[in-house]
Amino acid sequence: MNTNFFNQIQALDFTGVLQLNISKGAENNLIVSVLLNNEQCGDNAKNLIPPLTFNATPQEFDEEFFNQIQAPIKTVSGVMVDMEKFLKQMEEVKKQSAMEKEKTEKAKKEKEAKDKKFKDGMAKADELEKEGKFREAWIKVPDITEFPEKADEIRKRKTALSAKFATPSLFGEAEEPQPEPSQEEETTPEPPKTEKVTADYPIDETGEEETAY
Repeated sequence: MNTNFFNQIQALDFTGVLQLNISKGAENNLIVSVLLNNEQCGDNAKNLIPPLTFNATPQEFDEEFFNQIQAPIKTVSGVMVDMEKFLKQMEEVKKQSAMEKEKTEKAKKEKEAKDKKFKDGMAKADELEKEGKFREAWIKVPDITEFPEKADEIRKRKTALSAKFATPSLFGEAEEPQPEPSQEEETTPEPPKTEKVTADYPIDETGEEETAY
């Protein structure tokens, strides 16, 4: 006897386990309940889906059973598949949310640590400046390459400190300016010495002047 029953079951569109319960009813009728269960679906709401229940004669089942269950089984199967997809998507959302939260927290901590380092460097520079240690204060000012977002503030601070150096050079000891000589210390240059010029006249060794005759 060829009933073609299982071929028609195979033709149904569903995912999961199709459960059929068959019992005899009144007046030679059959009571058939059809329940689709998808173990892959983790949503407990699937348990609220009621089974399809039919009460009909064997002849009516032979003629209409598969036509009656085809659409509902497809719908129920799709619902449970969608429920599972939804759960997986929600899990992914939670995962991504946790990752984003962790990423945000990490970035926040890194920024707080960086801000603290900058403030500590500037505070140390202020402290050294008050002590008159301008070069040391200049060195303690944070580096622009490490804090490019605060470049203007760093440049102004270093410029203000470098202006207080005794000499623009950053190396060696500061040179003390030499005082200019006072008017009292100024000396008048001596006039050049000149030789006494005498006329080339004969001189009488006796000391007497010659007399003309």
